[in-house]
Amino acid sequence: MVRIESSQPRKQRKARYTAAVHARGRFLNAPLAPTLRDQYHTRSIRVVVGDTVKVLRGEAAGTEGPVDAVDVKKSRIVVEGVSIPKSDGTEMPRPISPSNVQITKLNLKDPRRAASLGESE
Repeated sequence: MVRIESSQPRKQRKARYTAAVHARGRFLNAPLAPTLRDQYHTRSIRVVVGDTVKVLRGEAAGTEGPVDAVDVKKSRIVVEGVSIPKSDGTEMPRPISPSNVQITKLNLKDPRRAASLGESE
C-alpha cells in the first residue's frame, strides 16, 4: 500500500477499501493497556489470536477475553464472550473493530513478535 499524503477523507477511505490484503495488517493495530505501554514503550501493536483484550466501545463494552479469530480482509477480530443471538436462538460471534479494544495481555509465543517488543526467550 502506498502511503497517502492527502488528508481528504474520501481518499483515506478509498485507500482502506482498495488496500491489498497483505497491507491490511496495519489496520489491525489496537492500543495497549497503560501497564503494557510502560513496559514495552509502544502505544499500539497488531492484534493476534491469543491476545487478551478488553472491549472499550459498543454493546459489549467492559467484556474481557482472548481473541479467537482475526479477519485481515475485513479488518475485524472475534473476542471470546462477544456474540449476538440469531433468530433461531443460537449465539454467533460478533466481529468487532480492533480500534474498539485495548490489549491487556500479549501472546508472545511467536519469537519474532517477542523480539520486536524487546522480550528475550
